[in-house]
Amino acid sequence: MKITDCINSPGKTVFSIEVLPPVKGTGLTKLFEGIDRINEFGPQYINITTHHSEYIYTDMGDGMFKRTAVRRRPGTVAVATAIKHRYGIPVVPHILCNGFTPEETEYVLIDLQLSGITDLLLLRGDKAKDEKTFTPTLGGYDHTVQLQEQVNRYNEGFFIDGTPIRERGEQFSYGVACYPEKHIEAPNLETDLYWLKQKADNGAEYAVTQMFFDNEKYFEFVRKAREMGINIPIIPGIKPIHRMSQINILPKTFNTDLPGELTAELLRCKSDADAAIVGCEWCIKQCRELMERGVPSLHFYTINAIDSVYRTLAAIY
Repeated sequence: MKITDCINSPGKTVFSIEVLPPVKGTGLTKLFEGIDRINEFGPQYINITTHHSEYIYTDMGDGMFKRTAVRRRPGTVAVATAIKHRYGIPVVPHILCNGFTPEETEYVLIDLQLSGITDLLLLRGDKAKDEKTFTPTLGGYDHTVQLQEQVNRYNEGFFIDGTPIRERGEQFSYGVACYPEKHIEAPNLETDLYWLKQKADNGAEYAVTQMFFDNEKYFEFVRKAREMGINIPIIPGIKPIHRMSQINILPKTFNTDLPGELTAELLRCKSDADAAIVGCEWCIKQCRELMERGVPSLHFYTINAIDSVYRTLAAIY
């Protein structure tokens, strides 16, 4: 069953969650504990993020610094396979442009197909922390559309060097990302919608939004998308606020506005526990309105927020 079949199934609004692979050197215990809790409510699928290398700088003691590339969260393919076999839930690993060559991506596609995993989320990926602007990996892609073209060509039965694939397995299907308040690097929302239209025309079957806290911005984004002929499902991405510091971090990191009503409530909080209560109440209200308006699904960003997501799901399901 493809993800579009999951989200278009009749009945109550379905939901999915997004999780991180564990940090290098740690196991799956904590990840599984979080999924075990959420599994009570029946997620339709689980997304697994992918992380490229990042640079760390080591003081050599002589006035010089050594720059080393470190990948702190490997294992997306292995984690996706483990979740699939443990829970029997469809899994959707993220495939990035940033940090990976086309050859490396091809090997990931082969591994996933051999594991029976054929649902993907294709993303450009964020710029490296030490870069002012996004810089493609040497020989790699600078936009998701190019990554789509590689996956489409693979589905047609060809490797990137043009060699035919002797035994073609089940084809990949995929979704992409979108940004109701525009991507931080986009000059305007219209440009962002232009690129979403390119991704939809190129084969994306659905889109998942970046987190947002003002439902009207989502509804307006969907309206404008439909006017441009973008007809794929647009799934709202949701994250409950659970720390006081997020009032400053989230707008800066994810280019999202916090509504004045929510901000006022958070500013009255005396602790993270208070902020988590406010965040949950807001998230529940968001989800109920989205469900009443007939969204195709809800997608929860669970990173560091399993407890809050659990409380939200308990209230709406």
